[in-house]
Amino acid sequence: MSQAIVLSQDKQDETRKVLPWTLAMGLSVALLLLQTMSAAARGAPESFADLAEKISPAVVNITTSTTVARNTAPRGVAPEGSPFEEFFREFQDRNRGGNGDRPRRSSALGSGFVISEDGFVVTNNHVIDGADEILIEFFEGGELPAKVIGTDPNTDIALLKVETDKPLSFVSFGNSDFSRVGDWVMAMGNPLGQGFSVSAGIVSARNRALSGSYDDYIQTDAAINRGNSGGPLFNMDGDVIGVNTAILSPNGGSIGIGFSMASNVVVNVVDQLKEFGETRRGWLGVRIQDVTDDVAEAIGLENAAGALVTDVPEGPSMEAGIKAGDVIMSFDGKDVSDTRSLVKTVGNTQVGKAVRVIVFRDGKTETLKVTLGRREEAEGAVPASQPAAPAAPSKTEVLGLTISEITDELRDQLDLTDSASGLVIQDVVETSKAYEKGLRAGDLITEAGQQKLASVEDLTKQIEAAREAGRKSLLLLVRRAGDPRFVALALEEG
Repeated sequence: MSQAIVLSQDKQDETRKVLPWTLAMGLSVALLLLQTMSAAARGAPESFADLAEKISPAVVNITTSTTVARNTAPRGVAPEGSPFEEFFREFQDRNRGGNGDRPRRSSALGSGFVISEDGFVVTNNHVIDGADEILIEFFEGGELPAKVIGTDPNTDIALLKVETDKPLSFVSFGNSDFSRVGDWVMAMGNPLGQGFSVSAGIVSARNRALSGSYDDYIQTDAAINRGNSGGPLFNMDGDVIGVNTAILSPNGGSIGIGFSMASNVVVNVVDQLKEFGETRRGWLGVRIQDVTDDVAEAIGLENAAGALVTDVPEGPSMEAGIKAGDVIMSFDGKDVSDTRSLVKTVGNTQVGKAVRVIVFRDGKTETLKVTLGRREEAEGAVPASQPAAPAAPSKTEVLGLTISEITDELRDQLDLTDSASGLVIQDVVETSKAYEKGLRAGDLITEAGQQKLASVEDLTKQIEAAREAGRKSLLLLVRRAGDPRFVALALEEG
């Protein structure tokens, strides 16, 4: 027979007192843990007010003025030479107060932020481009004229300076590499000319590229509109992690897709503009393309990574021994994932620095030492051409291509230089792999299997060698209008 446990009356009374308190304590602890876990998961501040109050004094509105010559022609009113032309010109001049030739002033609005107590201001280049006058309006009141210290159209960054007798409130740059997708951010600026305005959101994506070689944008859903350009994007510590630059919008307004140039790019640019008044980017001196899976297979590279060198003009790389067909795997101790990463890394490296470059060549890696030149001085560099020994013309069909050696007639037709060498594509079968890869009549094949071509026989030898090595494709270096690119062409049977 089971025995029930019976509490005495005193014990029952004590339990009635303790039990509600214990349950209440347990419930409170549970609620506290739930709130803590929820807060940790969301990371959402209760308010952005403290942060906004802290950083607002360093954010500025920018007004620019530009003199625009007035076009006095009566466009679209009377045809040129018409007897009404003079009448409409006089009519337009009257409506303009008789000052038809007088230039007019055009104004624009933007945003910026102070980065030092002595008055350096960062904004977008497009905000002040072409401006005759730049006026800085401060959050706490007052205006000061600004002068341009330097600009960088490549990253759309400009550095301005105002003169002041008292120290200014300023903000510091943070490390944009520490920002994660989902982190809270806050933007501040002058949207649509409405004055100082704050918006908040999260980091939607990182490492976005729009159109430039040095692009590294943070994407955010914080509201960014026209007039926000040049304003700062803050993390929750009040550090600037981006400069608001562009929006993606079908109607010109914010739809939650805004882009801020990452602070780690901006810091390098600002430092150079402050020191030199211009940018001084490193220059490696190569033309490159991404390594695709079929290109990697064609050259025996295990992974599709690195930057494939398509051409080496006179410059640092040529002097160091880098060759077309090399795959740059590492630059100055940093792995190269693709062409974009290499361009950014080289551009951020000091001009004149001697760096170690690891390349993949002929199935193995080699380390070369390159002393970097300056990108801005090499913009007009002309790629070098390789002379070739003359050979007797011949013609054949292979891999869906009809090819021939260069003749004087073809040299004239294709406007080839005297030093140009290789094989000319005269026709391409439209159902072939070669056509799918973009090869067309008039293209010049200068290398196959990273070996220079002087005759059709050279190409057929490389095809057979690739097949004997078990390759599924052959790497061709093709030039069109002088521009080189590598193409991995499948080795079809026949």
